[in-house]
This record gives sequence, structure tokens and C-alpha cells, in this order.
Amino acid sequence: MERPIQDAYIVAAVRTPVGKAPRGMFRHVRPDDLLAHVLKAAVARCAGLDAAAVEDVIVGCAMPEAEQGLNVARIALLLAGFPDSVPGMTVNRFCSSSLEAIALAANRIRAGEAEVAIAAGTESMSMVPMGGNKPSLNPEIFAQSEHVAIAYGMGITAEKVAQQFHVSREDQDRFATESHHRAMQAIDAGEFEQEIEPFRMTAHVPDIATGRIALNERVVATDQGPRRDTSLQALAQLKPAFALNGTVTAGNSSQMSDGAGALVLMSEAALRRYGVAPIARWLAYGVAGVPPEIMGVGPIKAVPLALQRAGLSVDRIDWVELNEAFAAQSLAVIRELRLDPLRVNPLGGAIALGHPLGATGAIRAATLLHGLRRRQQQYGVVTMCVGTGMGAAGVFEAM
Repeated sequence: MERPIQDAYIVAAVRTPVGKAPRGMFRHVRPDDLLAHVLKAAVARCAGLDAAAVEDVIVGCAMPEAEQGLNVARIALLLAGFPDSVPGMTVNRFCSSSLEAIALAANRIRAGEAEVAIAAGTESMSMVPMGGNKPSLNPEIFAQSEHVAIAYGMGITAEKVAQQFHVSREDQDRFATESHHRAMQAIDAGEFEQEIEPFRMTAHVPDIATGRIALNERVVATDQGPRRDTSLQALAQLKPAFALNGTVTAGNSSQMSDGAGALVLMSEAALRRYGVAPIARWLAYGVAGVPPEIMGVGPIKAVPLALQRAGLSVDRIDWVELNEAFAAQSLAVIRELRLDPLRVNPLGGAIALGHPLGATGAIRAATLLHGLRRRQQQYGVVTMCVGTGMGAAGVFEAM
């Protein structure tokens, strides 16, 4: 007998502050510890929910090896004190890994295979470099001209997007400046406080004078990336980072970062059972492919697909969290989809706030969901481009 499709609701969304990599505040903090922190915090925000009731923990990670390998989902949930009856799974779709985790968790609930699930993401770009510790591309990629773009660095793909979609250096720098300004305004206004779960840092420091080891503790609760002094004039002085006569610089690209985020999803029956009020409903997901050499335009294909499945038009969307991998691809997406720039990343984006790869989907979803409720808006989209030529988009309805 066929089961009716049921709705999946988000009841909690939390994240760590995001640290800069590779020499930022989380450079010595393991990604499984960051993940354990948000898993505990997410459950704690659901009064009446015991961790034993969680039927699966699905975690996105773009480089699942070393400190974030060995099925980091299962390891982190055990570190977080969940009972060993709770299973965990790690998924990888590069930059959209934790958005994929949200879609998978929602689909488990929609299909009636789970009542309570957690979707999350974690990434330490301080500990695990872009591409991993031992990247090894198939030689056939270089032997076949139609596949060689798989080997392009992300910066080169951004340069190709800038060329093909006619995005100027000045436009990129202006976009990057605005990202920092919006992020700083949001921090000053306390707009991230609801979503961030402060993280306690501990360090053992030798005291030469006494010959003892001192324990230093501090709590971090603010994203490390945004710069108050960013200006169009300062960014204009930076040299191209990827091509000799290019337009893509370190200043108009996303920051390498460390961080984690987690969402708790429930069925309607679970909402009643635990007496929890939802903050949003999951509506639809879309993922699509584009040529690898212009991978940054993936959202141009994914967003319309997700909106079609949600039964919405782009003018109905109040808030778009568009991951700013590069200003070049962000502007191309905004222009091609005819998005209202005022509705895109109103609190700044990855150029200012950082992009911890596989964790970004969960982090940006937390920002979106709390923002929609705070501003009493209804529909939002989280979307990003994905390495090797893909795009992903998820649609949410605030409750």
C-alpha cells in the first residue's frame, strides 16, 4: 500500500560562528568537535526531544577525510552524547553537501521512513585542504578535451564566468564591498545571534615565569571574516589571483573557512508528539549540471527547477541565500535569474562571512530561516554552485 507524502518541518537551526582558515580561531579545533557542538545544541533547542528519538543524522562534508573522515556523522553524534542506537551518514556533493543532507533528511520524513532526523554539515579548511590531502585526478580527464575543465581550479572557472557573462572587475569589487558592509551591519544589529551557538575555546599555554601550564578559555560567538574597513578603493588595489590579466582576486572571492551547522527536521506527527512549534516547512529541492568550466552558474539551472517543484515563481521569493563562491558567478546568477539584489544575501554572503565548503548549506539555511521569521517573510531559497559543474537549490517556507 502506498504511503501518502507527508510534510517535513524544520524545528531548529543552529550554527557555529565561522572562523577564517587556515590561521583563524578554529585552526586547532577539530571539525568533528564543531559538528558535535551543533548536534547537541540543535537537540537542546527542541524542548521535550530526547536524542534517542533521532532516527538518522545526515551530515554533509566536501572533503571527508583525515580529521573529518571515517564517517564523521556517526563519530560526531557519539561525541555529542547521542545513544549508540542513533545512526549517522556522511554525504558529499562538494559545496552543496549539507544542503543535500537537508534534502535527504526531508525526503526520509516525506516518505514516511523517519519522524525525526538531523541534517548537518561540517568542514575544517584549516585541517583538510581544498581537494583533500592527496588529490588524484583520472588521467583520462586530461586526454579528453571535453573533460579537461574538471581539472580547472575554481578561480579559473570564475574567470571564465566573468568573461562569458560580461562581469567587470569593478562590478565584482563593488559586490564584494557590499557583502562586507551588509555583514558588518548585521553583526552590529545582532541579526546572527539567534542562529549562532557560541563555542567555548580552550588552550593550554605554558607560563615560563612559573613553569606551569595555564588553561585559557574564551567563548567565540561572532563570525571572523567580515571586515569593517573593506572599501572599493582597497579591493581595487589587489592583483588578480588566478589569471595574469584576470579580474578575480582574493578580495572578490569567498574566504576559506571552518564551521558547522545543524537542523532538526520532524514530521507533523512528531511535532504533536513532542509539542514543538516548527520554524519552517521544506518545500522542494533541485540539483542540475552545467559545463565544468563555468561551474559557478549552476544555480541558474537549479533554482528554476526547485521553484517549479515548489509551485512558486521567482517573484514570490522574499530572501535568497546565494552562496558567494565568487562575486563573478554571483552576479551572473543574479542577472540571469533576474533576482532582486536587495533580496539576495541581505546580511552579506560568503565573501564576507566565509565558505566552509560542505557546511555552508546548513549554515546559510540557519541564516535564512531565522531571518525569514524575524522579518515576517514567507519564502526563501538557499542555493550554490558546485565544483565540477553543478548547482543546487532548496526552497523553504517560514511558519
